[in-house]
Amino acid sequence: MDLMERRALLHIGENPGRNFDYLITLSGHLPGGGGALQMIEVRYVPDKTIIDPGSMNVYLEALATERWSTPEDLAVTVLTDLNNQVIARWVQVSVSIPELQHSAVDTHAVVIEDRQPTWDNQALLNRLERI
Repeated sequence: MDLMERRALLHIGENPGRNFDYLITLSGHLPGGGGALQMIEVRYVPDKTIIDPGSMNVYLEALATERWSTPEDLAVTVLTDLNNQVIARWVQVSVSIPELQHSAVDTHAVVIEDRQPTWDNQALLNRLERI
């Protein structure tokens, strides 16, 4: 699946509360090698549009058909896709996978975020669960 087809799987709708800052969380998983689950969580403060949760399911299934060299590669791809489809005031993507190659490391996790340059609601962000 090419980049544009994958991104088109993320359907968006109008934000019903454009005058408010509020948090949306979507989490799921990709089937990984050997049955290991690659967990993905997206948290965002919407601006004009929101992501249809049902389309996130289809999007995650499409991601699972591709091979990801690292969790960082997957996290950057998801963030870039989201930024292309829905312009959020603030967005955070977390990817966590069991580390199967190194016996002393249990999990490999990545958190990446982005925000609109002029958006700032530190009071809201301070209330979020810490990573």
